[in-house]
Amino acid sequence: MSSRVHSSSRDLRILCGALAVALVLTGPPVARPAETQPAAAPADAPIPPDQLDSLVAPIALWPDPLLAQTLAASTYPLEIIQLQQWLAKNKGLKDQALADAVAKQPWDPSVQALAGLPDVLKRLADDIEWTTDLGNAFLAQEKDVMNAVQRMRAKAQANGKLSSSEQQTVQTKTVESQQVIVIEQANPQVVYVPQYNPTVVYGPPPYPYPPVYYPPPGSLAISFGVGMVMGAAMGGAWGYGCGWGSTNVNVNVNNNFVKNGGGGGGSWQHNAQHRAGTPYANRSTANKFGGAGGRGGVGGAGGVGGVGGAGGVGGRGGVGGAGGVGGAGGVGGAGGVGGAGGRGNVGGPGGVGGAGGVGGAGGVGDRGGVGGGGSVGDRGGGGGGGGADRVGSRDLGGGGGSRGGFGGGSDGFSGSRASAASSRGASSMGGRSRGGGGGGRRR
Repeated sequence: MSSRVHSSSRDLRILCGALAVALVLTGPPVARPAETQPAAAPADAPIPPDQLDSLVAPIALWPDPLLAQTLAASTYPLEIIQLQQWLAKNKGLKDQALADAVAKQPWDPSVQALAGLPDVLKRLADDIEWTTDLGNAFLAQEKDVMNAVQRMRAKAQANGKLSSSEQQTVQTKTVESQQVIVIEQANPQVVYVPQYNPTVVYGPPPYPYPPVYYPPPGSLAISFGVGMVMGAAMGGAWGYGCGWGSTNVNVNVNNNFVKNGGGGGGSWQHNAQHRAGTPYANRSTANKFGGAGGRGGVGGAGGVGGVGGAGGVGGRGGVGGAGGVGGAGGVGGAGGVGGAGGRGNVGGPGGVGGAGGVGGAGGVGDRGGVGGGGSVGDRGGGGGGGGADRVGSRDLGGGGGSRGGFGGGSDGFSGSRASAASSRGASSMGGRSRGGGGGGRRR
């Protein structure tokens, strides 16, 4: 524990020393002014005309009643998504049953009416970001948006891409001393949704067109899908129309959804309760309708911070993880010289010895010389020759003394036999001398 504390103190001293050197070289921190950033545009600045032209380009050539309802519904993007989900769960509802069921839902009448316009609903729901931008622009700059629609219609007409057809009529009218291009469906009870590529009908844009689906360029500048009958759903009348003279959207009181929603005739009024918390584009619009403002702009870059203080002592490290499997060991070195061996135990008893071999035959002894005459009773002197003599057929073992005379040998005569031996020795004839006896004759 003390070694770790000592190590930490040493590291802290090293860090403080390095910091002191840095201060000496660079000097004390000096507060620097933040870099000058270009002034951000005011949050409530209006959208420029060229951007509004591109924003309305996908719907500017729709019939006036359909255009007006689409602009009103775009201000309620959350309810558009809710309607799309509701229709996906109620695919079996058609015509009057559909109109009755959707009228009971808590949505704005402009959104409820989209239930009878599935192609329009799909366009708005699939490209909900563009729809939200369109609705925010319409709420903040309603007159400017309507003027942008007229500019785009004029471009298409000048390019020869906008004219009357079986599906709709195109007319130039003077409304309140202003010339406007009015588009209406040929049959008021049937609506056709125009499909076109903005680049084909308007030409290249000064500001990019919204990134939504457009049909590929074809032989026809404007095509139409299947006509939709508006009888039961709309009660024989559209809910909305374009008030070109006042450049606003008019509400038709005879429309079923407008009646059920409690709306009246005249200019359309946005209902913030159906906004469902969706923020408005800017603070001015939010204040107008009593809702939340949009996101603020990005702040400028902050100034350079001062030099940071010395870091504190680090805490104790955690327990290390289990080590991995070790590699194969190398070849061991030669072993050292062994120590002296211990003392051996006492040997066991020896085994029984084998039988001894047969002894060799003894050699022939030398013949004894003539013994001197000894006195009776005395033992004769030792015969000179060892070896064996024969008496008749008996062998006399050699060694240990001669058997001559009266001397004592292993086969010599005892004292009690001395007398007899003496007398036999004197009278022996023809035999071998047995030593001693004196005076015997040789043959």
